[in-house]
Amino acid sequence: MLPTKLVLVLRDDLPPHLAANAAAVLGLTLGARLPGDLLGDDLEDADGTTHLGLNTHPVPVLTAPADRLKALHGAEDVLTVGFTEVARRSRTYAEYTEALAGANDPEFVAVALHGPRAEVSRLTRRLPLMA
Repeated sequence: MLPTKLVLVLRDDLPPHLAANAAAVLGLTLGARLPGDLLGDDLEDADGTTHLGLNTHPVPVLTAPADRLKALHGAEDVLTVGFTEVARRSRTYAEYTEALAGANDPEFVAVALHGPRAEVSRLTRRLPLMA
């Protein structure tokens, strides 16, 4: 069993296209911050086609109401990456930078967590899997 755990938690009222976008953004952002040893080796299939190494962690995708996402984002002892409505609505990073600087208490769309297995489990164990 891996000593750490990775979980994505999406706001429970997101339509599928916004949920997929939020998960992709968080996955890319979190992946850039995780240690390289969490990435598996490149592999070849029987035809000799190379498949780049994937994250070695299972990635459960859970759902929660917006207020719970805010609490998860504030969790201590784990790495959290938040995706807010400010980010979702911005069309460029410059626009996001400016809008976030003026945002009071932005609403979370999704949060990714990575950290000690017991702590991530404690924070997310009662959340349902995304249906």
